[in-house]
Amino acid sequence: QVEVVESGGGLVQAGGSLRLSCAASGRAFTNSVMGWFRQAPGLEREFVAAVPWLGRTTFYADSVKGRFTISRDNAKNTVYLQMNSLKPEDTAVYFCAGRGVKYETTYYERADRYRYWGQGTQVTVSS
Repeated sequence: QVEVVESGGGLVQAGGSLRLSCAASGRAFTNSVMGWFRQAPGLEREFVAAVPWLGRTTFYADSVKGRFTISRDNAKNTVYLQMNSLKPEDTAVYFCAGRGVKYETTYYERADRYRYWGQGTQVTVSS
């Protein structure tokens, strides 16, 4: 059974930091690009960041570039999202997703390209 489980969300003041973790099993993670998405109330799910299997390159939405860092530890089947300089507009439910297709990295910003999803973790940034 494939599992994707996020953790690390919470409440933080503007300017603060949080680190999200995502533990994924099997084909959701192995040889697969992993992504983070977020969804605020009333809005569509949007791309945040992605990292391919080897982790040598990373991709970010313009809104988080320079503030967020995605990384992965393949030995631990875990991907991380370090979020610094948080803003109230970063408030959302954050979802981890695994492409589940070996080595495919195209359209990493599209949610419909990911097969496996976690339940999400709430991040709230107060002003």
